[in-house]
Amino acid sequence: MISVVVPAYNAALFIADCLAALQKQTVDRQSYEIIVVDDGSGDDTAGRAQLPGVQVIRCPQNRGAATARNQGLQAAQGDIICFTDADCVPQPNWIEEVTRPLRENAVVTAVKGTYITHQPHLVARFVQVEYEDKYDGMAGLPQIDFVDTYSCAYRRQTLLDNGGFDETIAYVEDQELSFRLAAQGCVMVFQPTAVVAHRHSATLHQYARKKFWIGYWKARFIRRYPDRVIRDSHTPQILKVQMGLAGLMVSTAVATLFFPLFFWLLSTTLFLFTLTTLPFCHKAWHKDPPVALASPVLLFVRALALGLGFAWGTTRGVNR
Repeated sequence: MISVVVPAYNAALFIADCLAALQKQTVDRQSYEIIVVDDGSGDDTAGRAQLPGVQVIRCPQNRGAATARNQGLQAAQGDIICFTDADCVPQPNWIEEVTRPLRENAVVTAVKGTYITHQPHLVARFVQVEYEDKYDGMAGLPQIDFVDTYSCAYRRQTLLDNGGFDETIAYVEDQELSFRLAAQGCVMVFQPTAVVAHRHSATLHQYARKKFWIGYWKARFIRRYPDRVIRDSHTPQILKVQMGLAGLMVSTAVATLFFPLFFWLLSTTLFLFTLTTLPFCHKAWHKDPPVALASPVLLFVRALALGLGFAWGTTRGVNR
């Protein structure tokens, strides 16, 4: 038995698409169950999810995705637990592909899939290229140390043995779990054929806000895994350089307002940052030229938002 757990919060507008896709998979429908965990939604998410063959768990209040996933884990009957999000539409062969490494290799304990998107928005298309850039970095690796819960599968016993998701983390809880499992020696792999369609951030504000909170929450738990500060399979190394340059650029821009001599440092920093974006822009040009042209600005927003979030999270962690 395979269990598919879908945490959902105020997802009434799109939960039906997710569940319709999950009901029409290439594997035998009797071989998997679908569990929707309504995380205290204020809309009709639970009502829309009440479909034949779907188990709905209602949480009395919103406590976050980590708690919702743990609730689904406790209710699940499967030996393999698949997770996707309510705003995702899995491809017809998603369950078959995301569970394949677990079924074919007893050593593997977790599997990470991939995103696609059908959105026309420039920012959303940039986000897709951003993900694909990370996928390129993981392709061919014998194992990884980061599994996103939008498209993934775990052995149920592995999750239970390691306490499930940390419910004190309100964002990127899947990243913390991944680092925890990696520290225990668990084998996680990348399965690019396990595909879900997703609604990425469509505006610059949404994108920057998301990156800020990713940086903030990563700073709150990264002290537990100091080796992952240096490198992990999900984060491009150049991103860390860009975060430093973006912070320096803002600082020198402010200083230039009062001391014009700092303009040379600002110009140099801007030049160096632009140089770091060229490999990404080159890759994006072959996929989506308008995204390539906008990428230097969007990569700056990414670096700055992550850096500010990480700095604030670090300060909050020290204060506590």
